[in-house]
Amino acid sequence: MRWPRTLASRLALIFFTGLVLAYGLSFSLQLYERYISSRSMMLSNLEQDVVTSVAILDRLPAEERAAWLPRLQRHNYRYLLNSGTSGQVMPTEDPPMAAESIVKAIGQRYHLTFQEIPGPAPHFQAHLQLADGAPLTIDVTPAGVPVARWLPIVLLIQLAVLLGCTWLAVRLAIRPLTRLAQAVDNLDPDKPGPLLDESGPREVRYAALAFNALQARIAAYLKERMQLLAAISHDLQTPITRMKLRVEVMDEGLEKDKLWSDLTAMEHLVREGVAYARSMDSGTEAPCRVKLDAFLDSLVFDYQDSGAKVERLGAADITLQTRPHALRRVLVNLVDNALKFAGAAQLEVEHAGTRTLIRVLDEGPGIPPTELDDVLKPFYRVEGSRNRSTGGTGLGLAIAHQLTQAMGGRLTLSNRKTGGLCAEIELK
Repeated sequence: MRWPRTLASRLALIFFTGLVLAYGLSFSLQLYERYISSRSMMLSNLEQDVVTSVAILDRLPAEERAAWLPRLQRHNYRYLLNSGTSGQVMPTEDPPMAAESIVKAIGQRYHLTFQEIPGPAPHFQAHLQLADGAPLTIDVTPAGVPVARWLPIVLLIQLAVLLGCTWLAVRLAIRPLTRLAQAVDNLDPDKPGPLLDESGPREVRYAALAFNALQARIAAYLKERMQLLAAISHDLQTPITRMKLRVEVMDEGLEKDKLWSDLTAMEHLVREGVAYARSMDSGTEAPCRVKLDAFLDSLVFDYQDSGAKVERLGAADITLQTRPHALRRVLVNLVDNALKFAGAAQLEVEHAGTRTLIRVLDEGPGIPPTELDDVLKPFYRVEGSRNRSTGGTGLGLAIAHQLTQAMGGRLTLSNRKTGGLCAEIELK
């Protein structure tokens, strides 16, 4: 037997099985007690009825006895004024309880013989002779204890009630754990989720308080790290600027060019660090409605005016509720990335149902499949065609990913079948 996979089904199975076993045991004990009581009452009634009936038939004239037989007949036994049906002699060991009751009732006054009568409904007959020598046969068909017709229906209703109570109890017990699991699964350091409800039983309240405190500590820790990164990056701009001024007054030569190149790279890295730190607070921008086609056309025209090979594909013809400055920064980072490694970029838009897809396509070298997720991490750079010699800082895609999440969207990277990279932004 294999256990169910979910905790709810396991608890439900344990509770329901335990309740059914306990209920079945209780029902069996009650049914057995009823069986014993009913059997004792039936046997007692049989003894009294046989004594009375045989006494009446023994005292009646022979010609009046037949008229009394229907009055003395019962549901599972009757009286015959003959020798009955021939059958097999009943063994003396383990006789039916009805036979013992008949012996107990009239065995001292009459000589009794018992025979078993085979057939579709096996029964037995007790033979005796009345005072005038006339034969009398008691034909007995043993029957079980009668069961009310409504009893199985009541049993099924009670089992249904047990099943419903089990389901309700498991649901109430599992629901807080399910909410906690969903909250942990949706825990995003870059975008803190709503606080858990801190009401309910003591254990549930304690777990919710602990989770909310954990979420607050993570958010505070990350905010402190980002503030530290922003402060260091900002403070480095001043000494870099002073060093560039000093390099400018140096004599022309190879050393001056190398220093100037290094300082320019440092300055670019510092600016990207500040931009990444500020992307953590991008949620402060108020959302507004923008015409997506006009917004994308404006971006493409700006690139084309500067001589960049950027073209627009597709049309959405929708009004999008978004943060325009954050969205523009995301697209600029992606388009710049495509221009850097492929020399050209295509901006494609598609609207399907409730989703809006914006793709930035290029025909560059692409990214190894095993590193598509890693390049979205800060300061990660792909070795090979996209390495440090290109001048990248490893923050462009990280900033785009951070800003997309802040807008409630998703950024995914994939290699195109025809070659190149596809950066897809999904907004809802």
